Order: sequence, then C-alpha cells, then structure tokens
Amino acid sequence: MIRPLFIAALAVFALLLSPLCHGALAADSQVIDGIAAIVNGDIITYSQVRGLVGPRERLLHSQFKGEELVKQIKAAREAALKDLIDRQLIVQSFTKEKFELPEYFVDQRVNDIIRESFGGDRQTFIKTLQAQSYSLTEFKKQEKERIIVQAMRSKNVKLATVIPPARITEYYAKHRAEFTAKEQVKLRMIMIPTHAAEGNAAAQKAIAEEILGKLADGAPFDRMAQIYSEDSTRDLGGDWGWIERKTLAAPLEKVAFNLPAGRVSHVIELGPNYYILKVDEKRGGDTPSFAKLRPEIEKKLMQEESQRQQDLWIAGLRQKAYIRTF
Repeated sequence: MIRPLFIAALAVFALLLSPLCHGALAADSQVIDGIAAIVNGDIITYSQVRGLVGPRERLLHSQFKGEELVKQIKAAREAALKDLIDRQLIVQSFTKEKFELPEYFVDQRVNDIIRESFGGDRQTFIKTLQAQSYSLTEFKKQEKERIIVQAMRSKNVKLATVIPPARITEYYAKHRAEFTAKEQVKLRMIMIPTHAAEGNAAAQKAIAEEILGKLADGAPFDRMAQIYSEDSTRDLGGDWGWIERKTLAAPLEKVAFNLPAGRVSHVIELGPNYYILKVDEKRGGDTPSFAKLRPEIEKKLMQEESQRQQDLWIAGLRQKAYIRTF
C-alpha cells in the first residue's frame, strides 16, 4: 500500500499539473500532462485519458458546438477515466492473485495484429505507431493489459446461460410498446381559411364542401389542393409525406389515423381553417409476436445479467481500493 505522505505529495503534484482542473476543458494545443487519478499507488495520466477518448472527441467536434461541445467532451473524458481506473483495478487484481501472462502471448497478439491489419509488414506497423506517438513497448503494454482484462472478466463474470421463461414473458409485456413499429400515415391536406373575422365563414365552408363534392366525383386530390389549398404544401398537391402521431393537432390526428387508406375525410373545422384530409397509405402499428421476439429478448436479458455481474465485480474491486481522481 502506498504511504500516506507519498499520496499527499502526488495529490499536490496533480493539482499543479491537471489540465482539466476545476472542470476547464483547454484546447489540446494548450494542455499539459498531469495526473488524472491514483489507483492504489498507480498513476493514470491525462495523456492516457486523451489517448483513449480521442476518436470520440473528434466525432463530438463534428456534432456539437459551444457550451454543449464542452459538456459532451467533459462527459466523454470522465467516462474514459472511469474505464481506465476499472482496467487498472483489474490488472492489479490479476497481479494480486499471482497470475502470470507469458511474454510470448503478447508477442503472438502483436504478430497477429501486424499480419491482419498491416499485411505482415512490420516496418509499416512501427511507422504507424511512431506517427501516433507510440513506442512498441507502450503498445505491447497496452495489449498485455487487454489480454489480462479479457481473461479476468472471463474468470469473474459468468455468462448467463438460462433465463427463466417467466422473466422473458414479463419483459415482452412490459416493453411491448418498444417493439411496436411506429404508426404512420401518408397524408395529403387541403386547407381553406374560414375568414370568420370578415364574416365569410359560411361562404368559405361552402367552398370546402364543393371541393369535397368534386373529390367524391373523382377529381384528383393533388389537383384540388394545387387549385384551392392555402397550406404550405399546396404546390406539392397537399402532400405531407409520411407523418407520425403528435405531428398534427389532436383533432386532425384523430381523423387522419382513423381514416382507411385511400379515403378522404369530411370537412373539419379547426381554429381559423377548414381542412380536408386524404390518407394515401398506412404503415406500422404492428407488434411482432412473442414467439418471434423471444430469442432477441433472451439474448438481451443474458447480456444484462452479464453486465450486472461485471458491475458487481468492479464495485467490489473499487470498494477495496484507494482511488483518487483530480
């Protein structure tokens, strides 16, 4: 166990060098290295955190800006640090239990990587490491730790092989809505203003009823929309495309989703407008049968059980460890 005096010294050193001290997220060009965490005397640096989170950060830069980008990067770095701490605890547990990993296992892993990813060209592999500021020694250390972590997880996290049938049935019933395909309608709309403020509501409704009559006699809905509608989709023949529930005002949604495909609604008065709707097609709203979904649910529950066991195992390692983050 690391001595308390040494821990205090490390803590002071970390605060002096920490690039993310007090939650600040400096640009990479301004970041100096420092101690991100101490795990039973082993040090995790900020360069290790950035090395792990780098690809994720590049993706975040393409998705977010400003304060949201800062928030997302901070969360990603915190998650990466947690992963590094967990990995260090697992490696320490491997050593504590006096397990050993023969060096030729690591050499074989490296040779496999060179063969599979670099066509067997060792020089290209070395140059790639150098371009990423890695030495072969550092790369082999990382691969060794990966092998150890995989082995320790296999030893301590037993894969669930049987899920009680009642639990599978219960999951299906509870999550039925998640398995149901979203209900959608392919909608066309004609909108006629009521002009009620000008006292023309009756005349405008008569126009809407006349349009409805023409549609009943076989007039094309898209042509009627182009001529009469004052909706923003007029030039598209009133075509709203595929819409889901919660897209329209509730009274219009109720009519649209209750109309059979190919049918035209009555004239609907809502607010300052009259509406005529037509549903071209309908899809979704169906739930796959339990028999069809059972294998998928069983697989998911097995994964959840394995994750639960892993979380308990890691929590046990953390409880016995000295961990300090900066």
